[in-house]
Amino acid sequence: MAEDNKTDSNNIELAGKYLTFKLGKEEYGIEILKVIEIIGIMEITEIPRTPDFVKGVVNLRGVIHPVIDLRTKFSMQRVDFTDETCIIVVVIEYDGKKEQMGIIVDSVSEVLDIEVDEIEETPSLGSGIDTNFIKGMAKTKGSVKILLDVEKVLSTQEVAELAKVTTDAE
Repeated sequence: MAEDNKTDSNNIELAGKYLTFKLGKEEYGIEILKVIEIIGIMEITEIPRTPDFVKGVVNLRGVIHPVIDLRTKFSMQRVDFTDETCIIVVVIEYDGKKEQMGIIVDSVSEVLDIEVDEIEETPSLGSGIDTNFIKGMAKTKGSVKILLDVEKVLSTQEVAELAKVTTDAE
């Protein structure tokens, strides 16, 4: 019974508004409070000697933001950008600092208000498979949305390296 209470309190914390987006056939969601803005794909300045998933940086109203390709980060097949491809600018916190970065997604779907009873825990996929960046699974509108913890999609070390890339590019 105590396990059920833990699950319920975790789901209460997860309930709320999420921006949903697609990568391939799958739909994902990130907390709307982490989203700064959504922009169309634009010219990205590549930075040498960065990990494959780092597409480079963009200059957004005079501020340099690192941009990561979520498909590459998730080891998904690369595809050409389309008219629906966009960059979601998010804010993440690490070591007491806030950093903004862009994440490239195939398309943005909608903002959903996800209720407590629509959320399930992340399933165990076996040892050696890191699902730490997945907050939970939402069953809503006849499909499953993977709720991401945007701050855990990148490791602390990766975020620190991206912050350095941004500082170096300014």
